[in-house]
Amino acid sequence: MSDSHSRSGRAVSVIIPAINEEESLPLVLADLPWDRLHEVIVVDNGSTDATVEVAKAGGARVVHEPRRGYGSACLAGIAALSPECEIVVFLDGDYSDHPDELPKVIAPIEEGRAAMVIGSRTTGGAEPGALLPQARFGNALAVFLLRLFFRQRYTDLGPFRAIGRRELDAIGMVDTNFGWTVEMQIKVARAGLPIAEVPVSYRKRIGQSKITGTVRGTIGAGYKILWTIFRYGFAPRPEVEPSPSSSS
Repeated sequence: MSDSHSRSGRAVSVIIPAINEEESLPLVLADLPWDRLHEVIVVDNGSTDATVEVAKAGGARVVHEPRRGYGSACLAGIAALSPECEIVVFLDGDYSDHPDELPKVIAPIEEGRAAMVIGSRTTGGAEPGALLPQARFGNALAVFLLRLFFRQRYTDLGPFRAIGRRELDAIGMVDTNFGWTVEMQIKVARAGLPIAEVPVSYRKRIGQSKITGTVRGTIGAGYKILWTIFRYGFAPRPEVEPSPSSSS
């Protein structure tokens, strides 16, 4: 797989954070377009089931991150990327996303039209019950605030996304939990990088969501997302914003 590249000739790496996804992860890995990928990294974020075993059996490289948090897992995955990686794709391990749609998510980057691409569940085909009411409300509020503070029109904070490796390194991601997705979208917008959205399909996840599936998770995620938006929205902009050149 190390010799596989996207059709543009650029090496694509996939990072999948996972906690106790032994049932869903094999489906995720089976649906990936492996012939288009350079590597697949599953970040085990403290699983107590067979997540690690099924990840290895499915062809992924496993990285362990005992510090809980979605952002912590993503940061560990980034640290483990091969030097050859040029495009990074983030994908959930619960089979709510459609991994076979990866080619259209990375296409705007391959074609030089964007530095980051968000897979939008709200403009795509979310099956009934896949996006819970609290998730829809929180998502709508967050994208409204992103437009208000950062003059960037988003339709979703979807976890299925792609970003150029150079741009990802330049924006300096730091969030370790629920603020990860919105932090990336804020920093890319502040850096003035070209952004695209593509509609993606979305289905009910396998198992209970660690975020919107519990009251504590919903409140915690909502608070952190809003805190992150206001933190960057009211903070003075640095004199020099990250200005990585968008990939050609």
